[in-house]
Amino acid sequence: MIGDKKAITERTIGMVGLIVALAAPLIFNAYWVDVILTQALIVGITAASLIFLSAYGGLVSLAQTMLMGTAGVMLGNMVVTKGGAGGETQGLNLGWDPTLSLVLALLGTTVLGLLFGALAARSTGIYFLMITLTYSVIGFYFVGQVTLVSGFSGIAGINAYTPSFIGDIANDRNRLYFIALGVAIVVYAAIRFLVRTPFGLALQGLRDEPVRMSSLGFAVPLHRTLAFGFAAFLASLSGVLFVWWQGQIAPGDIGIQSTIDLLVVAVIGGLTRIEGAWVGALAFILINNYVRDSWLTHLLDKVGIGGSFNTIIGLVFLVIVLVSPDGLMGAWDRLWGLGGNGKGEGPSVTSIPAGEKV
Repeated sequence: MIGDKKAITERTIGMVGLIVALAAPLIFNAYWVDVILTQALIVGITAASLIFLSAYGGLVSLAQTMLMGTAGVMLGNMVVTKGGAGGETQGLNLGWDPTLSLVLALLGTTVLGLLFGALAARSTGIYFLMITLTYSVIGFYFVGQVTLVSGFSGIAGINAYTPSFIGDIANDRNRLYFIALGVAIVVYAAIRFLVRTPFGLALQGLRDEPVRMSSLGFAVPLHRTLAFGFAAFLASLSGVLFVWWQGQIAPGDIGIQSTIDLLVVAVIGGLTRIEGAWVGALAFILINNYVRDSWLTHLLDKVGIGGSFNTIIGLVFLVIVLVSPDGLMGAWDRLWGLGGNGKGEGPSVTSIPAGEKV
């Protein structure tokens, strides 16, 4: 009964949030819709790919930002023409059809994710973390140093080349917002569906008891590889949206700092709940936009701590981790329990019905 009440409450909150999101252009100003909400939706999709692997596969990947950037770099190289809307810009300047380029960017990033997943599939814990961090570093230096595909100046003017069914998102930012919102909803629904399929249940079994699952005949490396490929596809979606939103892609967008930022987003939101991806993204972007030059930064400067954004986000990160190791979604579970609604334990990420075998 307690679990049903909590589920109903969360669904109600989710429906209210969805209604607000659909009416956002009428409620918020243009800056909020474009810079805050659209960016939060895009970053949230990337974070969702990370949280999916962590919550349901037991694998914390630091390659998701690199995979997101890979899709953007591929798309930029394929659609931008030499001397076009972006002016003289780096890259191959192939000038291919935007629809074909979109499909190839998504497909290419997914295939790359499957390859990287296969190489790291037999590792777990800190070893998997370090392997994926290596992927991120390789991607950063490849994009930065191979001037044929980008170089450190990056590729510009990408949002001027979009498929006809997408429309002019460079000038109509509300259109881009609704596209990002639609993709985020589909991504969330796809993850929730996948984790309830036989593959998703097996993946969760591999997360908890890989040796036992292997002895039962499950191919542990194959499941992890496919999960990593699916997460790469999700990251590629956010990569395409990111270059449409920003208009360009550069190595700094996929560097170590961006990788750490994404991990911070996921941890702030909560690594055990998919919803935490967008909660953490919104919190991170709000801090980035409104706390960077606030009274708090000036106060920290006066006491000699330093009021940079990294200092602020570091302090927020520390407080959240100490108060709620499961992030803001974990804090919600605890607050629910403090309200006399049970122990406040969040739903298990396993999601295996009682009595059902994997």
